[in-house]
Amino acid sequence: MECLYCFLGFLLLAARLPLDTAKQFHDVLSNERTSDYMREHNQLAGWSSDENEWNEKLYPVWKKEDPRWKNSWKGGHVQAILTSDSPALVGSTITFVVDLVFPRCQKEDVSGNIVYEKNCRNDTGPSPDLYVYNWSEEGGWGNGPNEHHHHVFPDGKPFPHHPEWKRWNFVYVFHTLGQYLQKLGRGSARVSINTANVTLGPQLMEVIVYRRHRHVYIPIAKVKDVYVVTDHVPVFVTMYQKNDRNLSDETFLRDLPIMFNVLIHDPSHFLNESAIYYKWNFGDNTGLFVSNNPTLNHTYVLNGTFSLNLTVQAAVPGPCPSPSPKPPEPTSPLSPAGDNALELRATPDEACHINRYGYFRATITIVDGILEVSIIQMTDVLRPEPQPDRSLMDFVVTCQGITPTEVCTIVSDPTCQITYHTVCDPVDVDMGDTCLLTVRRAFGGSGTYCMNLTLGDNTSLALTSTLVSVPTRDPASPSRMANGAMVSVGCLAIFVTVITLFVYKKHKEYKLIENSTGIVVKGKGLNVFLNHAKAMFFPGNQEKDPLLKHQPATV
Repeated sequence: MECLYCFLGFLLLAARLPLDTAKQFHDVLSNERTSDYMREHNQLAGWSSDENEWNEKLYPVWKKEDPRWKNSWKGGHVQAILTSDSPALVGSTITFVVDLVFPRCQKEDVSGNIVYEKNCRNDTGPSPDLYVYNWSEEGGWGNGPNEHHHHVFPDGKPFPHHPEWKRWNFVYVFHTLGQYLQKLGRGSARVSINTANVTLGPQLMEVIVYRRHRHVYIPIAKVKDVYVVTDHVPVFVTMYQKNDRNLSDETFLRDLPIMFNVLIHDPSHFLNESAIYYKWNFGDNTGLFVSNNPTLNHTYVLNGTFSLNLTVQAAVPGPCPSPSPKPPEPTSPLSPAGDNALELRATPDEACHINRYGYFRATITIVDGILEVSIIQMTDVLRPEPQPDRSLMDFVVTCQGITPTEVCTIVSDPTCQITYHTVCDPVDVDMGDTCLLTVRRAFGGSGTYCMNLTLGDNTSLALTSTLVSVPTRDPASPSRMANGAMVSVGCLAIFVTVITLFVYKKHKEYKLIENSTGIVVKGKGLNVFLNHAKAMFFPGNQEKDPLLKHQPATV
């Protein structure tokens, strides 16, 4: 009897042994969902069911805490980074990319081998070796009769023997929706799937990566990521406004246009052949705007908080629905109904499409701000003690909108590329309703400068630019010019006095005989004296002088 129990136990153990040793793909790749859940999804083109058996002898399976992971790669651990261009509109194509990040100072060369980077020092210093893994000389890729048994994927399918396949030393196994895809690659792998048969909502993609090690493969990394398939057009809107200080706070300025730019996330260009319309409601009682242009400007003329709504409609070309049958016509006893009673409604030229919609909503706040800024005058400041290495300029600045709280200037080279210095000053808040101020700035000597001037407050920032030409001046030019002018005037006065005395002494005996009062005689005598002086300085004009008739004859 005891032997019978032993025999039955042996049979039970033998019956369980295949179940314990024969792993399936979903046993290796996912512990979160059962295969019953995966069966609910439709078949992906080129993918296989994860109920297939996994070759654990050729591709060993290690649990997360297995100590063998520590030695799966020389010099550290390999990290796998999985990304996708999710979210994806249903019917479009979604692409997944896996990139391997090798330990420091390691890289993949053109032959697919892993080498140490030159002049790179890790924690242990530069490596004396060239290769981390020299798969080109490792062997195992021969053409002998017994060399192909390990050139297979985990499910036993053979590697694709394209010209570069021997340089691809990594095996990637992608797993999602109860299905898997095997791919031979290098340090990066890319996979795309069509989402027409993918269930809407968030889904999970998992990837396990193996490296070649002689006649077996060693696991080096696992990674997973969530992607989303939706029936709504993925819509993003960027909002830009001139003079808006912070574009991310959804606070904008009154009386300045806001540019709205709609971005549709469509990396696979699924909507290229679709007619797309944009319906705007800006929430300020200006009505509904419909456009086929993704860019639109709108100006709010009142302060307050407004609800912005956008609806995007995409007419996606698609298959026409099955034509509906015509109802059978009544038949008479003499005319029996045949097989053509259910005629199809022919629609060979009908263009059919599926409407997909996307939505965007935002709450924006409109406030007063600085709308414009202008430099209306530039004046060179003369100082009593000039400094040749510093020149002062006054800029008269005016603006529209509210009063600024600060003024900043950036002085740079004439190309506005190399900054020399930046200065910011507070603005007197008691300047009143008129935005008019004088900004004084110093420049490092003569030359041409580019100056950017900004007026700002908490929400706005208005900018203007100008080229400033600082003239060359003599270090002592103001005082020297004044002294030179005084000396010239003094010399001219002395010269005129000397000449006047000389002419008067020479002609003092001359008297004009007239029957006139003394006052008149003095007056005429003075005129004669001045005309004589004029004649000495301008001899060419003597013949025209009417006083020549009064001159006595020369003896």
